[in-house]
Amino acid sequence: MNPSVHPSSVVEDGARLGAGVAIGPFCHIGAGVEIGDGATLLSHVVVGGRTRIGARARIFPFAAVGLPSQDFKAALAQGALTIGDDCVIREGVTINAGAGEGTRIGARCVFLAASHVAHDCRLGDDVILSNQVLLGGHVEIGDHAMIGGATAVHQHVRIGAHAFVGGLSGVEGDVVPFALASGNRAHLFGLNRVGLQRRGFAPERIERLRRAYRLLFAREARPLSERIDCLSRDFAGDADIAAIVEFLRAPSTRPLCAPRARAESP
Repeated sequence: MNPSVHPSSVVEDGARLGAGVAIGPFCHIGAGVEIGDGATLLSHVVVGGRTRIGARARIFPFAAVGLPSQDFKAALAQGALTIGDDCVIREGVTINAGAGEGTRIGARCVFLAASHVAHDCRLGDDVILSNQVLLGGHVEIGDHAMIGGATAVHQHVRIGAHAFVGGLSGVEGDVVPFALASGNRAHLFGLNRVGLQRRGFAPERIERLRRAYRLLFAREARPLSERIDCLSRDFAGDADIAAIVEFLRAPSTRPLCAPRARAESP
């Protein structure tokens, strides 16, 4: 099935459109763009740079995808952007190309209205950004994480898989996988238990995560490195805990988001 392009839209020479792609009115597709099979651009969408959009994407009016980074130091250098299959990009979303290695977004991600992904971010599969979420450059978000509306995430912050960040938050520290964080500045409240239950995590699996969380954030004088070693030892063979340990041991330039002194127990 050949692509369909509305007469009012511009598709520059060199752009590659997959089978069944539908380009609505008043769109502009740059020469370096590749759009996968079955994708739909409703209207007034701009896609530029070295951008690859996966199959069956749905992009809504006034989205700007793959344009140069807003990082002044990058001097508008044109990096790359890769977006996986089955992503939804709603009205007014901006997703910038990378200034360095490139911005990479997994499959089945959803970007609600007016959300922004800055240069060189890395998002896993099934990530949801609610309305007006702002990601600074080099942010990393794991699979199945969800960010509530009007939340701002500091550059270089990492948010682990299956984490949930509440709306109106300011996130300046790394959020461990499976956690629930909120506030300005954001702190941890415990596990993302509702999200884990909705994704079919068994009660005993959630209980192991709860025990690991309490060990990791126990109010005691032991250094964090010792508590991480305890997690690795006491939960040997548990893939979920191994993911938390790997996250904590990975290099980071940001502090760790932790519970406040009187935060509720998980």
